[in-house]
Amino acid sequence: MERLKLWFSAFRLRTLPLSISGIVIGSCFAVYNGFFNPFIFIVALLVTLALQILSNLANDYGDGTKGTDNENRVGPMRAVQSGKITPEQMFDALKVNVMVVIFLTVLLIYTAFGHRYFFYSLFFFALGAVSVYAAMKYTMGDSAYGYRGLGDIYVFVFFGFVSVVGSYFLFAKQLDHIVVLPAIAVGLLSVGVLNLNNMRDIASDKLSNKITTAVKLGKEKSKIYHLFLVISAMVVGLVFALLYYTSLWNFLFLIAYLPLALHIKNIVIAQASSDFDSQLKVLSLSTFLFSLLLGIGYVL
Repeated sequence: MERLKLWFSAFRLRTLPLSISGIVIGSCFAVYNGFFNPFIFIVALLVTLALQILSNLANDYGDGTKGTDNENRVGPMRAVQSGKITPEQMFDALKVNVMVVIFLTVLLIYTAFGHRYFFYSLFFFALGAVSVYAAMKYTMGDSAYGYRGLGDIYVFVFFGFVSVVGSYFLFAKQLDHIVVLPAIAVGLLSVGVLNLNNMRDIASDKLSNKITTAVKLGKEKSKIYHLFLVISAMVVGLVFALLYYTSLWNFLFLIAYLPLALHIKNIVIAQASSDFDSQLKVLSLSTFLFSLLLGIGYVL
C-alpha cells in the first residue's frame, strides 16, 4: 500500500484537472454544435490523463537525474529526489506509460475516425507522437526545452490549441472558429500555472542552470508576466462571451473570476517561494472551473 501511495504521489494527481480543461471545453462545444459522442469523450479524457502522468513522471526523472530537484527546492519532494524510487524504476515506469498512451491514442483515433478519414487518422497519429515527445523532453535529455525557456510556448500550444481545437475536431471532423478564443484563454491560464511553478523555483533553478522564463525575467518581472497571462485570459473569455452571445447562461464562467481575482491579489503581494507554491492549486482548479462553466454555459 505504501508503494502504491508513493507512485500516486509521483503521478502528481493535483495537475490532472488542469490537463483536462481543454478537453472539457472542446467537448462542450461539440455538444453545442450537435457533434458530441460520449465514447470519444471518455477515451480523449483517458489519453489526456495518460499524457499528463507521462509528463509528470518524465519531469520527476529528468529533474531528479540532473540534480535540479534538491534540498534548495521549495514544494513537495519528488520521487527520484527522495530516493524511494530509483531512476531505473522511474524509467521503466515511463516505458510502460508510453505503451499505455500509444494504446489509448490508437483507440481514440479508431473511435473517432473508424476506417474512414485516413488522412485525419494519420495526422492524429503524428500529433500523438509529438505529444509524447513534448511530454518527455521538457526535462529529459541534454536538449530539454524546459531548460531553455521554451516551456511556456509548448504549454500554450498543447494545453490550449491542441487540447481544445484537437478535441473538438475529433467530434466534428472539421475546424470551427468558435473554439479559437477558448483555446487561447485556457492556453494562457495553463502557462500561468507553469509560470507559478517556475517563479517558486527561481532560486534553485538558477543554481541548477535550468533557464526558465521566470529565471530570465526575475521575480518582479515574472509577476508582471503572470498578471498579464491571467488578466489576458479573463479578457479573452469575456470577449468570447460577448461575440458569441446566445443567452445569459453564456456568462456563467464569470463565477470563476472570483477565485481568479483573489489569485491576482495574492500574486501582487507574494514575495516568498512558498507564496507562489500555495497558489498553484488555486490557479489550476480555477482554470478547470473556468473551462467547465464556459462550456456548460453554451450547453444549457
